[in-house]
Amino acid sequence: MEKLCLDCNETLRGRSDKKFCDDQCRSNFNNRMKAGQQCCIRPVNSILRKNHSVLSKICTGDKIRIKKDVLLRNGFNPDYHTHLHQAQNGNTYFFCYDYGFLPLSNEEVLLVKRKEK
Repeated sequence: MEKLCLDCNETLRGRSDKKFCDDQCRSNFNNRMKAGQQCCIRPVNSILRKNHSVLSKICTGDKIRIKKDVLLRNGFNPDYHTHLHQAQNGNTYFFCYDYGFLPLSNEEVLLVKRKEK
């Protein structure tokens, strides 16, 4: 029984467990498989990177209190964050990797940088 390359359908020669003609076919096949999985992840990661960039540019110290409009004008999207942190006082901080924000009112937010352990 003749086995065919999973990418180009050429006849395979060599080892009995071989799946691809060469490295190029293996790479093409794997990239095609990953492309379908990445269609949902790529845009979210792009937004998270942008949010992190905005927060790191604005929050140069440990914490800063600013107007929410400043974040929004710089392209920050508050709907995307990596995790939440519940403080002992009950406040919920929304984190984008190592930078967090706490909505104080409709107009202000508190930005914080998580300290390295």
